[in-house]
Amino acid sequence: MRSGDLPRMGVPDDLAVRLSLPEQHEYLTRSLRRRTLFGAAAGGAVAVKMRSPAFARQGDFHPGRLIVPFGRHLAWGANPRTQMRIGWQVPDKVRHPYVRVGDSPAGLGDKIPAEIRPLHTEVKDVIAATDQFYVHAAIDGLEPGRTYFYVVGHHGFEPTDLAEFGRIDTFTTAPTRTRVAEPFTFTAFGDQGVSPQALHNDSRIAAQKPVFHLHAGDLCYADASGKGELDDLYNPTRWDQFLAQNEPIAATVPWMATLGNHDMEAIYSPHGYGGQLARWEFPGNGPAKAVGSYSFVYGNVGVVALDANDISFEITVNRGYTHGAQTAWLDERLKWLRAQPDVDFVVVFFHYCAYSTTVSHASDGAVRNMWVPLFDKYGVDLVINGHNHIYERADTMKAGRSTRTPIGATVHPGTDGTTYVTAGAGGRGLYEFSAPDTYAGHERGIDAVKSFVWNADGDRVDEIVPWSRVRYTGYSFLAVDVRPAHAGRTATMTLRAVTEKGAEIDRLVLARTAGDGSRLHLSDDAG
Repeated sequence: MRSGDLPRMGVPDDLAVRLSLPEQHEYLTRSLRRRTLFGAAAGGAVAVKMRSPAFARQGDFHPGRLIVPFGRHLAWGANPRTQMRIGWQVPDKVRHPYVRVGDSPAGLGDKIPAEIRPLHTEVKDVIAATDQFYVHAAIDGLEPGRTYFYVVGHHGFEPTDLAEFGRIDTFTTAPTRTRVAEPFTFTAFGDQGVSPQALHNDSRIAAQKPVFHLHAGDLCYADASGKGELDDLYNPTRWDQFLAQNEPIAATVPWMATLGNHDMEAIYSPHGYGGQLARWEFPGNGPAKAVGSYSFVYGNVGVVALDANDISFEITVNRGYTHGAQTAWLDERLKWLRAQPDVDFVVVFFHYCAYSTTVSHASDGAVRNMWVPLFDKYGVDLVINGHNHIYERADTMKAGRSTRTPIGATVHPGTDGTTYVTAGAGGRGLYEFSAPDTYAGHERGIDAVKSFVWNADGDRVDEIVPWSRVRYTGYSFLAVDVRPAHAGRTATMTLRAVTEKGAEIDRLVLARTAGDGSRLHLSDDAG
Protein backbone atom coordinates (compact mmCIF):
# COMPACT_ATOMS: atom_id res chain seq x y z
CA MET A 1 0.00 0.00 0.00
CA ARG A 2 1.11 3.60 -0.43
CA SER A 3 2.29 5.48 2.66
CA GLY A 4 -0.36 8.09 1.93
CA ASP A 5 -3.07 5.55 2.67
CA LEU A 6 -1.88 4.96 6.24
CA PRO A 7 -3.61 6.69 9.17
CA ARG A 8 -0.38 7.83 10.81
CA MET A 9 -0.86 11.33 12.32
CA GLY A 10 2.87 11.91 12.89
CA VAL A 11 3.97 8.31 13.35
CA PRO A 12 7.00 7.66 11.06
CA ASP A 13 6.14 5.64 7.96
CA ASP A 14 8.34 2.68 8.91
CA LEU A 15 6.45 2.40 12.19
CA ALA A 16 2.99 3.20 10.83
CA VAL A 17 3.23 0.19 8.53
CA ARG A 18 3.79 -2.10 11.53
CA LEU A 19 1.74 -0.54 14.32
CA SER A 20 -1.95 -1.05 15.04
CA LEU A 21 -4.13 1.96 15.89
CA PRO A 22 -3.87 1.35 19.67
CA GLU A 23 -0.07 1.10 19.30
CA GLN A 24 0.04 4.32 17.28
CA HIS A 25 -2.04 6.03 19.97
CA GLU A 26 0.40 4.84 22.65
CA TYR A 27 3.40 5.98 20.56
CA LEU A 28 1.94 9.47 20.16
CA THR A 29 1.04 9.88 23.81
CA ARG A 30 4.44 8.60 24.97
CA SER A 31 6.18 10.89 22.49
CA LEU A 32 4.17 13.81 23.82
CA ARG A 33 5.08 12.96 27.41
CA ARG A 34 8.78 12.76 26.50
CA ARG A 35 8.63 16.17 24.82
CA THR A 36 6.86 17.64 27.83
CA LEU A 37 9.47 16.30 30.27
CA PHE A 38 12.35 17.44 28.04
CA GLY A 39 10.87 20.90 27.72
CA ALA A 40 10.42 21.22 31.49
CA ALA A 41 14.00 20.14 32.09
CA ALA A 42 15.24 22.67 29.58
CA GLY A 43 13.43 25.37 31.57
CA GLY A 44 11.45 27.40 29.12
CA ALA A 45 9.10 25.14 27.18
CA VAL A 46 5.44 25.20 28.06
CA ALA A 47 4.10 21.89 29.32
CA VAL A 48 1.60 20.29 26.95
CA LYS A 49 -1.17 17.89 27.87
CA MET A 50 -3.20 15.61 25.69
CA ARG A 51 -6.76 14.76 26.61
CA SER A 52 -9.26 12.29 25.30
CA PRO A 53 -12.42 13.89 23.83
CA ALA A 54 -14.40 13.10 26.98
CA PHE A 55 -11.97 15.05 29.13
CA ALA A 56 -10.81 17.73 26.74
CA ARG A 57 -10.63 21.21 28.18
CA GLN A 58 -13.68 23.33 27.70
CA GLY A 59 -11.75 26.44 26.69
CA ASP A 60 -12.23 29.99 27.89
CA PHE A 61 -15.64 31.61 27.76
CA HIS A 62 -15.63 35.11 26.29
CA PRO A 63 -18.62 37.16 27.48
CA GLY A 64 -19.77 39.84 25.08
CA ARG A 65 -18.15 38.26 22.02
CA LEU A 66 -20.56 37.19 19.28
CA ILE A 67 -19.85 33.52 18.56
CA VAL A 68 -21.66 32.31 15.44
CA PRO A 69 -22.45 28.59 14.95
CA PHE A 70 -21.48 26.95 11.66
CA GLY A 71 -21.27 23.55 10.02
CA ARG A 72 -24.80 22.37 10.81
CA HIS A 73 -25.33 18.74 9.86
CA LEU A 74 -28.16 16.30 10.40
CA ALA A 75 -28.23 12.55 11.02
CA TRP A 76 -30.96 10.06 11.76
CA GLY A 77 -31.33 8.51 15.16
CA ALA A 78 -31.99 4.79 15.34
CA ASN A 79 -35.58 5.50 14.26
CA PRO A 80 -35.66 7.99 11.33
CA ARG A 81 -39.41 8.38 11.72
CA THR A 82 -39.24 9.93 15.18
CA GLN A 83 -35.59 10.87 15.85
CA MET A 84 -33.28 13.51 14.42
CA ARG A 85 -29.75 14.34 15.54
CA ILE A 86 -28.49 17.89 14.92
CA GLY A 87 -24.80 18.74 15.05
CA TRP A 88 -22.85 21.94 14.56
CA GLN A 89 -19.61 23.67 15.50
CA VAL A 90 -18.70 26.84 17.36
CA PRO A 91 -15.28 28.54 17.14
CA ASP A 92 -15.04 29.16 20.91
CA LYS A 93 -16.46 27.84 24.13
CA VAL A 94 -20.12 28.77 24.64
CA ARG A 95 -22.64 28.39 27.44
CA HIS A 96 -26.01 26.68 27.32
CA PRO A 97 -26.16 25.63 23.64
CA TYR A 98 -29.61 24.61 22.45
CA VAL A 99 -31.95 23.73 19.58
CA ARG A 100 -35.49 25.00 19.08
CA VAL A 101 -37.84 22.99 16.85
CA GLY A 102 -41.32 23.84 15.62
CA ASP A 103 -43.97 23.64 12.92
CA SER A 104 -43.13 27.03 11.46
CA PRO A 105 -40.52 29.80 11.81
CA ALA A 106 -42.93 31.61 14.09
CA GLY A 107 -43.83 28.50 16.08
CA LEU A 108 -40.48 27.31 17.38
CA GLY A 109 -40.72 25.44 20.65
CA ASP A 110 -38.75 25.64 23.88
CA LYS A 111 -34.98 25.35 24.02
CA ILE A 112 -33.72 21.77 23.95
CA PRO A 113 -30.31 21.55 25.65
CA ALA A 114 -27.36 20.46 23.51
CA GLU A 115 -24.09 18.77 24.43
CA ILE A 116 -20.62 20.19 23.75
CA ARG A 117 -17.96 17.65 22.73
CA PRO A 118 -14.63 19.48 22.66
CA LEU A 119 -11.37 18.28 21.13
CA HIS A 120 -7.91 19.58 21.93
CA THR A 121 -4.80 18.59 19.97
CA GLU A 122 -1.22 19.66 20.40
CA VAL A 123 1.82 17.61 19.45
CA LYS A 124 4.84 19.74 18.58
CA ASP A 125 5.88 19.65 14.89
CA VAL A 126 3.07 17.23 14.09
CA ILE A 127 -0.28 18.76 15.00
CA ALA A 128 -1.04 22.41 15.60
CA ALA A 129 -2.52 23.33 18.97
CA THR A 130 -6.21 23.50 18.18
CA ASP A 131 -9.38 23.70 20.25
CA GLN A 132 -12.53 22.57 18.49
CA PHE A 133 -16.02 22.63 19.94
CA TYR A 134 -18.64 20.31 18.45
CA VAL A 135 -22.23 20.57 19.62
CA HIS A 136 -24.97 17.92 19.40
CA ALA A 137 -28.66 17.81 20.19
CA ALA A 138 -30.94 14.75 20.19
CA ILE A 139 -34.52 15.40 19.08
CA ASP A 140 -36.94 12.57 19.90
CA GLY A 141 -40.71 12.15 19.84
CA LEU A 142 -41.15 13.60 16.35
CA GLU A 143 -44.02 12.65 14.04
CA PRO A 144 -43.30 10.54 10.93
CA GLY A 145 -43.31 12.17 7.51
CA ARG A 146 -43.41 15.71 8.82
CA THR A 147 -41.32 18.80 8.05
CA TYR A 148 -39.96 20.75 11.01
CA PHE A 149 -38.18 24.08 11.33
CA TYR A 150 -35.22 24.47 13.67
CA VAL A 151 -32.60 26.92 14.90
CA VAL A 152 -29.43 26.43 16.94
CA GLY A 153 -28.11 28.92 19.47
CA HIS A 154 -26.43 29.49 22.82
CA HIS A 155 -26.21 32.08 25.58
CA GLY A 156 -25.46 35.36 23.80
CA PHE A 157 -26.58 34.08 20.39
CA GLU A 158 -30.33 34.07 19.95
CA PRO A 159 -30.78 33.32 16.23
CA THR A 160 -34.34 34.63 15.99
CA ASP A 161 -33.07 38.02 17.16
CA LEU A 162 -30.08 38.19 14.79
CA ALA A 163 -31.28 38.77 11.26
CA GLU A 164 -27.72 38.99 9.92
CA PHE A 165 -26.32 35.81 11.48
CA GLY A 166 -29.33 33.74 12.54
CA ARG A 167 -30.82 31.17 10.18
CA ILE A 168 -33.79 28.85 10.27
CA ASP A 169 -33.38 25.43 8.65
CA THR A 170 -35.76 22.54 8.07
CA PHE A 171 -35.73 18.76 8.19
CA THR A 172 -38.28 16.09 7.33
CA THR A 173 -38.71 12.82 9.20
CA ALA A 174 -39.05 9.46 7.45
CA PRO A 175 -42.57 8.33 6.55
CA THR A 176 -44.55 5.86 8.61
CA ARG A 177 -43.68 2.26 7.81
CA THR A 178 -46.56 1.26 5.57
CA ARG A 179 -46.64 -0.79 2.42
CA VAL A 180 -46.87 2.14 0.01
CA ALA A 181 -44.87 5.34 0.41
CA GLU A 182 -44.21 8.21 -1.95
CA PRO A 183 -41.29 7.81 -4.39
CA PHE A 184 -38.04 9.20 -3.02
CA THR A 185 -34.38 9.66 -3.91
CA PHE A 186 -31.21 9.20 -1.88
CA THR A 187 -27.62 9.89 -2.90
CA ALA A 188 -24.18 8.51 -2.07
CA PHE A 189 -20.46 9.00 -2.52
CA GLY A 190 -17.19 8.54 -0.66
CA ASP A 191 -13.75 10.16 -0.47
CA GLN A 192 -14.93 13.75 -0.53
CA GLY A 193 -12.35 16.02 1.08
CA VAL A 194 -12.48 19.79 0.65
CA SER A 195 -12.25 21.02 -2.92
CA PRO A 196 -14.09 22.90 -5.69
CA GLN A 197 -15.12 19.54 -7.12
CA ALA A 198 -16.61 18.53 -3.77
CA LEU A 199 -18.66 21.75 -3.82
CA HIS A 200 -19.82 21.01 -7.36
CA ASN A 201 -20.95 17.54 -6.34
CA ASP A 202 -22.79 18.98 -3.34
CA SER A 203 -24.64 21.37 -5.62
CA ARG A 204 -25.65 18.57 -8.01
CA ILE A 205 -26.74 16.40 -5.09
CA ALA A 206 -28.94 19.18 -3.73
CA ALA A 207 -30.65 19.33 -7.13
CA GLN A 208 -31.69 15.67 -6.70
CA LYS A 209 -33.64 16.65 -3.55
CA PRO A 210 -32.52 13.53 -1.66
CA VAL A 211 -34.19 12.44 1.57
CA PHE A 212 -30.79 11.33 2.90
CA HIS A 213 -27.17 11.07 1.76
CA LEU A 214 -24.72 8.21 2.38
CA HIS A 215 -21.02 9.00 2.84
CA ALA A 216 -18.88 5.89 2.37
CA GLY A 217 -15.86 7.09 4.34
CA ASP A 218 -12.66 9.14 3.96
CA LEU A 219 -14.56 12.24 4.90
CA CYS A 220 -12.29 15.30 4.98
CA TYR A 221 -8.63 14.16 4.80
CA ALA A 222 -7.33 16.15 7.74
CA ASP A 223 -4.35 13.78 7.42
CA ALA A 224 -3.95 14.57 3.75
CA SER A 225 -1.12 12.32 2.59
CA GLY A 226 0.52 10.74 5.60
CA LYS A 227 4.01 11.24 4.17
CA GLY A 228 5.25 13.45 6.99
CA GLU A 229 6.25 16.40 4.83
CA LEU A 230 5.99 19.79 6.54
CA ASP A 231 3.01 20.77 4.41
CA ASP A 232 1.37 17.37 4.94
CA LEU A 233 1.01 17.44 8.71
CA TYR A 234 -2.31 16.59 10.28
CA ASN A 235 -4.51 19.66 10.20
CA PRO A 236 -7.59 19.49 12.48
CA THR A 237 -8.96 22.73 11.03
CA ARG A 238 -9.62 20.85 7.79
CA TRP A 239 -12.69 19.53 9.64
CA ASP A 240 -13.90 23.12 10.08
CA GLN A 241 -13.66 23.62 6.32
CA PHE A 242 -15.35 20.30 5.64
CA LEU A 243 -18.38 21.06 7.80
CA ALA A 244 -18.69 24.59 6.41
CA GLN A 245 -18.45 23.26 2.85
CA ASN A 246 -21.28 20.76 3.33
CA GLU A 247 -23.56 22.86 5.53
CA PRO A 248 -25.80 24.18 2.71
CA ILE A 249 -27.11 20.65 2.09
CA ALA A 250 -26.23 18.77 5.31
CA ALA A 251 -28.25 21.26 7.39
CA THR A 252 -31.47 19.99 5.77
CA VAL A 253 -30.60 16.49 4.53
CA PRO A 254 -29.34 13.81 6.95
CA TRP A 255 -25.77 12.79 6.11
CA MET A 256 -25.18 9.23 7.20
CA ALA A 257 -21.45 8.57 7.39
CA THR A 258 -19.26 5.55 7.85
CA LEU A 259 -15.49 5.37 8.30
CA GLY A 260 -12.53 4.97 5.95
CA ASN A 261 -8.78 4.62 6.41
CA HIS A 262 -8.26 8.41 6.54
CA ASP A 263 -10.86 8.67 9.31
CA MET A 264 -8.75 6.75 11.85
CA GLU A 265 -6.98 9.45 13.90
CA ALA A 266 -4.73 7.73 16.41
CA ILE A 267 -4.10 10.78 18.58
CA TYR A 268 -7.66 10.93 19.92
CA SER A 269 -8.23 7.38 21.11
CA PRO A 270 -6.78 3.84 20.90
CA HIS A 271 -9.23 2.78 18.17
CA GLY A 272 -8.74 6.06 16.30
CA TYR A 273 -12.37 7.16 16.34
CA GLY A 274 -12.43 9.54 19.30
CA GLY A 275 -12.40 12.52 16.96
CA GLN A 276 -15.23 11.13 14.84
CA LEU A 277 -17.38 10.48 17.91
CA ALA A 278 -16.96 14.15 18.81
CA ARG A 279 -17.87 15.36 15.31
CA TRP A 280 -20.58 12.93 14.21
CA GLU A 281 -23.71 11.40 15.62
CA PHE A 282 -24.13 7.72 14.78
CA PRO A 283 -27.51 5.98 15.36
CA GLY A 284 -25.90 3.65 17.89
CA ASN A 285 -27.97 0.57 17.09
CA GLY A 286 -25.06 -1.48 15.75
CA PRO A 287 -22.70 -3.73 17.72
CA ALA A 288 -21.31 -2.00 20.80
CA LYS A 289 -17.68 -2.35 19.72
CA ALA A 290 -18.10 -1.02 16.16
CA VAL A 291 -18.25 2.78 15.88
CA GLY A 292 -19.39 3.19 12.28
CA SER A 293 -21.89 0.31 12.10
CA TYR A 294 -25.65 0.89 12.26
CA SER A 295 -28.83 0.47 10.28
CA PHE A 296 -32.08 2.24 9.56
CA VAL A 297 -35.22 1.84 7.47
CA TYR A 298 -36.60 4.55 5.19
CA GLY A 299 -39.74 3.71 3.25
CA ASN A 300 -39.22 0.26 1.71
CA VAL A 301 -35.41 0.42 1.90
CA GLY A 302 -33.28 -0.97 4.70
CA VAL A 303 -29.79 0.55 4.95
CA VAL A 304 -26.78 -0.95 6.74
CA ALA A 305 -23.51 0.92 7.42
CA LEU A 306 -20.32 -1.03 8.17
CA ASP A 307 -16.79 -0.19 9.31
CA ALA A 308 -14.55 -2.12 6.91
CA ASN A 309 -11.41 -1.02 8.79
CA ASP A 310 -12.37 -3.91 11.07
CA ILE A 311 -11.66 -6.55 8.41
CA SER A 312 -9.50 -5.03 5.63
CA PHE A 313 -6.60 -7.08 4.24
CA GLU A 314 -5.04 -3.95 2.68
CA ILE A 315 -4.85 -1.57 5.66
CA THR A 316 -4.70 -3.60 8.83
CA VAL A 317 -4.09 -1.12 11.67
CA ASN A 318 -7.63 -1.61 13.02
CA ARG A 319 -8.23 -5.10 11.72
CA GLY A 320 -10.14 -7.25 14.19
CA TYR A 321 -10.87 -4.48 16.68
CA THR A 322 -14.48 -5.70 17.14
CA HIS A 323 -13.29 -9.33 17.56
CA GLY A 324 -15.88 -10.55 15.08
CA ALA A 325 -18.82 -8.75 16.71
CA GLN A 326 -19.52 -6.62 13.64
CA THR A 327 -19.74 -9.52 11.21
CA ALA A 328 -21.96 -11.48 13.61
CA TRP A 329 -24.21 -8.42 13.93
CA LEU A 330 -24.31 -8.03 10.14
CA ASP A 331 -25.60 -11.59 9.79
CA GLU A 332 -28.39 -10.94 12.30
CA ARG A 333 -29.25 -7.50 10.95
CA LEU A 334 -29.59 -8.70 7.34
CA LYS A 335 -31.74 -11.60 8.53
CA TRP A 336 -33.96 -9.14 10.45
CA LEU A 337 -34.31 -6.78 7.48
CA ARG A 338 -35.27 -9.60 5.14
CA ALA A 339 -37.99 -10.63 7.60
CA GLN A 340 -39.67 -7.20 7.43
CA PRO A 341 -42.72 -7.34 5.12
CA ASP A 342 -42.39 -3.66 4.17
CA VAL A 343 -38.65 -3.79 3.33
CA ASP A 344 -38.20 -4.61 -0.35
CA PHE A 345 -34.62 -3.44 -0.91
CA VAL A 346 -31.52 -3.77 1.28
CA VAL A 347 -28.56 -1.42 0.73
CA VAL A 348 -25.18 -1.84 2.45
CA PHE A 349 -22.42 0.79 2.35
CA PHE A 350 -18.84 0.85 3.63
CA HIS A 351 -15.40 2.00 2.51
CA TYR A 352 -13.23 -0.78 1.03
CA CYS A 353 -14.36 -2.35 -2.24
CA ALA A 354 -15.58 -5.84 -2.93
CA TYR A 355 -15.19 -5.38 -6.69
CA SER A 356 -13.13 -2.57 -8.21
CA THR A 357 -10.23 -2.31 -10.65
CA THR A 358 -8.21 0.88 -10.11
CA VAL A 359 -4.41 0.72 -10.08
CA SER A 360 -4.40 2.19 -6.55
CA HIS A 361 -6.56 -0.06 -4.34
CA ALA A 362 -8.69 -2.36 -6.50
CA SER A 363 -10.54 -5.02 -4.43
CA ASP A 364 -10.21 -6.16 -0.83
CA GLY A 365 -10.22 -9.91 -0.31
CA ALA A 366 -11.47 -9.56 3.26
CA VAL A 367 -14.73 -8.08 2.03
CA ARG A 368 -15.14 -10.88 -0.49
CA ASN A 369 -14.31 -13.58 2.06
CA MET A 370 -16.28 -12.33 5.08
CA TRP A 371 -19.17 -10.18 3.89
CA VAL A 372 -20.00 -11.06 0.28
CA PRO A 373 -21.27 -14.53 1.32
CA LEU A 374 -23.69 -12.80 3.70
CA PHE A 375 -24.80 -10.46 0.93
CA ASP A 376 -25.53 -13.53 -1.20
CA LYS A 377 -27.24 -15.36 1.67
CA TYR A 378 -29.71 -12.57 2.37
CA GLY A 379 -30.11 -11.19 -1.14
CA VAL A 380 -28.63 -7.74 -0.59
CA ASP A 381 -29.67 -5.60 -3.54
CA LEU A 382 -27.00 -2.88 -3.63
CA VAL A 383 -23.54 -2.44 -2.10
CA ILE A 384 -21.93 1.03 -2.22
CA ASN A 385 -18.20 1.54 -1.61
CA GLY A 386 -15.62 4.32 -1.77
CA HIS A 387 -11.79 4.07 -1.33
CA ASN A 388 -11.14 4.05 -5.08
CA HIS A 389 -11.54 7.63 -6.32
CA ILE A 390 -13.59 6.84 -9.42
CA TYR A 391 -16.99 5.57 -10.43
CA GLU A 392 -17.26 1.90 -11.30
CA ARG A 393 -20.19 -0.48 -11.51
CA ALA A 394 -19.60 -4.19 -11.56
CA ASP A 395 -21.94 -6.60 -13.26
CA THR A 396 -24.52 -8.04 -10.90
CA MET A 397 -22.72 -10.68 -8.84
CA LYS A 398 -23.90 -13.90 -7.18
CA ALA A 399 -21.68 -16.63 -5.69
CA GLY A 400 -18.65 -14.96 -7.29
CA ARG A 401 -20.10 -15.08 -10.78
CA SER A 402 -21.34 -12.11 -12.81
CA THR A 403 -24.55 -11.57 -14.74
CA ARG A 404 -24.02 -9.26 -17.70
CA THR A 405 -25.81 -5.98 -16.88
CA PRO A 406 -25.29 -3.25 -19.51
CA ILE A 407 -26.35 0.34 -19.00
CA GLY A 408 -30.13 0.64 -18.91
CA ALA A 409 -30.73 -3.00 -17.97
CA THR A 410 -33.27 -4.21 -15.42
CA VAL A 411 -31.94 -6.52 -12.71
CA HIS A 412 -33.97 -8.88 -10.54
CA PRO A 413 -31.76 -9.21 -7.44
CA GLY A 414 -33.71 -12.16 -6.07
CA THR A 415 -32.39 -14.32 -8.91
CA ASP A 416 -29.59 -12.26 -10.49
CA GLY A 417 -27.65 -11.21 -7.36
CA THR A 418 -26.13 -8.07 -5.88
CA THR A 419 -25.07 -4.91 -7.70
CA TYR A 420 -21.74 -3.42 -6.52
CA VAL A 421 -21.00 0.27 -7.09
CA THR A 422 -17.79 2.13 -6.28
CA ALA A 423 -18.73 5.80 -5.83
CA GLY A 424 -15.43 7.21 -4.55
CA ALA A 425 -15.23 10.31 -6.75
CA GLY A 426 -16.80 12.66 -4.21
CA GLY A 427 -14.16 15.39 -4.50
CA ARG A 428 -10.69 14.12 -3.58
CA GLY A 429 -8.00 13.66 -6.27
CA LEU A 430 -8.95 11.05 -8.86
CA TYR A 431 -7.37 7.65 -9.54
CA GLU A 432 -6.72 5.75 -12.75
CA PHE A 433 -7.90 2.40 -14.04
CA SER A 434 -5.80 -0.25 -15.65
CA ALA A 435 -6.14 -0.19 -19.43
CA PRO A 436 -8.58 0.40 -20.95
CA ASP A 437 -9.00 3.40 -18.67
CA THR A 438 -12.62 4.55 -18.95
CA TYR A 439 -15.78 3.33 -20.60
CA ALA A 440 -18.98 5.06 -19.65
CA GLY A 441 -22.22 5.82 -21.42
CA HIS A 442 -21.82 2.82 -23.73
CA GLU A 443 -21.33 -0.93 -23.58
CA ARG A 444 -17.74 -1.89 -22.87
CA GLY A 445 -16.15 -3.78 -25.72
CA ILE A 446 -13.94 -6.26 -23.86
CA ASP A 447 -14.61 -9.20 -21.58
CA ALA A 448 -11.49 -9.22 -19.40
CA VAL A 449 -9.67 -6.58 -17.36
CA LYS A 450 -6.40 -6.99 -15.49
CA SER A 451 -6.67 -6.06 -11.83
CA PHE A 452 -5.71 -7.33 -8.37
CA VAL A 453 -7.18 -8.22 -4.98
CA TRP A 454 -5.57 -7.89 -1.53
CA ASN A 455 -5.09 -11.18 0.30
CA ALA A 456 -4.80 -12.05 4.00
CA ASP A 457 -1.01 -11.59 3.92
CA GLY A 458 -1.38 -7.99 2.71
CA ASP A 459 -0.19 -8.88 -0.80
CA ARG A 460 -1.67 -7.89 -4.13
CA VAL A 461 -2.80 -10.92 -6.11
CA ASP A 462 -3.28 -10.36 -9.83
CA GLU A 463 -6.59 -11.38 -11.35
CA ILE A 464 -8.38 -11.18 -14.67
CA VAL A 465 -11.94 -9.99 -14.11
CA PRO A 466 -14.93 -10.20 -16.47
CA TRP A 467 -17.25 -8.12 -14.29
CA SER A 468 -16.14 -4.46 -14.70
CA ARG A 469 -19.08 -3.03 -16.64
CA VAL A 470 -18.98 0.80 -16.35
CA ARG A 471 -15.88 2.84 -15.43
CA TYR A 472 -15.54 6.63 -15.24
CA THR A 473 -12.58 8.70 -13.99
CA GLY A 474 -14.34 12.04 -13.43
CA TYR A 475 -15.97 13.43 -10.28
CA SER A 476 -19.41 11.97 -9.72
CA PHE A 477 -21.94 10.57 -7.24
CA LEU A 478 -24.69 7.96 -7.15
CA ALA A 479 -28.39 8.90 -7.11
CA VAL A 480 -30.96 6.22 -6.30
CA ASP A 481 -34.64 6.72 -7.22
CA VAL A 482 -36.98 4.45 -5.27
CA ARG A 483 -40.55 3.71 -6.29
CA PRO A 484 -42.46 1.63 -3.72
CA ALA A 485 -45.44 -0.47 -4.78
CA HIS A 486 -48.46 -2.30 -3.41
CA ALA A 487 -47.86 -5.87 -2.27
CA GLY A 488 -47.57 -8.23 -5.22
CA ARG A 489 -46.63 -5.47 -7.66
CA THR A 490 -43.18 -4.41 -8.81
CA ALA A 491 -41.13 -1.99 -6.72
CA THR A 492 -38.07 -0.48 -8.36
CA MET A 493 -34.82 1.17 -7.36
CA THR A 494 -33.15 3.01 -10.24
CA LEU A 495 -29.41 3.70 -9.96
CA ARG A 496 -28.07 6.76 -11.75
CA ALA A 497 -24.43 7.86 -11.82
CA VAL A 498 -24.26 11.66 -12.18
CA THR A 499 -21.12 13.73 -12.87
CA GLU A 500 -20.21 17.00 -11.17
CA LYS A 501 -21.49 18.71 -14.33
CA GLY A 502 -24.88 17.00 -14.06
CA ALA A 503 -24.49 14.45 -16.88
CA GLU A 504 -25.81 10.94 -16.40
CA ILE A 505 -23.19 8.29 -17.21
CA ASP A 506 -24.85 5.11 -15.97
CA ARG A 507 -28.33 3.79 -15.21
CA LEU A 508 -29.57 0.46 -13.90
CA VAL A 509 -32.98 -0.61 -12.60
CA LEU A 510 -33.33 -3.05 -9.70
CA ALA A 511 -36.80 -4.64 -9.53
CA ARG A 512 -38.47 -6.73 -6.83
CA THR A 513 -42.00 -7.93 -6.18
CA ALA A 514 -43.20 -5.85 -3.25
CA GLY A 515 -43.94 -7.70 -0.02
CA ASP A 516 -41.92 -10.84 -0.72
CA GLY A 517 -40.62 -10.90 2.88
CA SER A 518 -42.14 -13.11 5.56
CA ARG A 519 -45.10 -11.58 7.40
CA LEU A 520 -43.74 -10.85 10.86
CA HIS A 521 -45.22 -8.35 13.32
CA LEU A 522 -44.49 -4.85 12.05
CA SER A 523 -43.50 -2.26 14.65
CA ASP A 524 -43.01 1.37 13.73
CA ASP A 525 -40.47 1.60 16.57
CA ALA A 526 -38.29 -1.17 15.16
CA GLY A 527 -34.85 -0.10 14.02
